[in-house]
Order: sequence, then C-alpha cells, then structure tokens
Amino acid sequence: MKLPAGFTHDALDELKRSIAVAVARDFTPQRIRAQILANLHRWQSQDSWVSAYDEWRELAQREDDGALYAAMLGSDENAVRLRQSMPFVGLLSQADVRKLNKEAAS
Repeated sequence: MKLPAGFTHDALDELKRSIAVAVARDFTPQRIRAQILANLHRWQSQDSWVSAYDEWRELAQREDDGALYAAMLGSDENAVRLRQSMPFVGLLSQADVRKLNKEAAS
C-alpha cells in the first residue's frame, strides 16, 4: 500500500482515529449507524466489498453503542484494522477532513 506523502503507517492510523473521534463527537450513534449501513449498501451494489465490511454491518445492526465506539475509537489491533475500512465516511465535511489531514501531516 502506498501511503500519502508524509504519512507513516502509525501517522495514517492516527489520522483515521482522529476522523473517527470527530465523527463520534459530532454525530449520534444512530446517525453513524445509518451512514454505515447506507455506505455499505451502496458499496455492495457496486461490488466494492472487503471482509471488514461484514464486521461493520454487524456492528451497525447490533445497536450496541459500546461495541460501535470500541471499533471506531479503540487502540487495539482489531479497531486499528477496522478503521482501515471506515464505512462512516461522508459524515464530516470535506473542509473538516482536510483540516484533520493538515493537522496530521504537521
């Protein structure tokens, strides 16, 4: 995998966690779940599927806030792995994502 300019694997992991923190801060668990399920539905219909999406779908359908937040915000290996395929994209504005990218690169 080619990393964005100036990003190590650890920096990219931290950027993805920062995005997840912003989403968790700004949106309700119900809104996050709705975005996850909408994105997954669209991606599956486009044949854009990875195995982590099955796990995200199960998390979104379980309605267990603790499990959802653990996957989004955790520092364990499983959470880091799942954040590599974040299905809650689209909740933050492009300006917010650019700001987080800029902060992570500096």
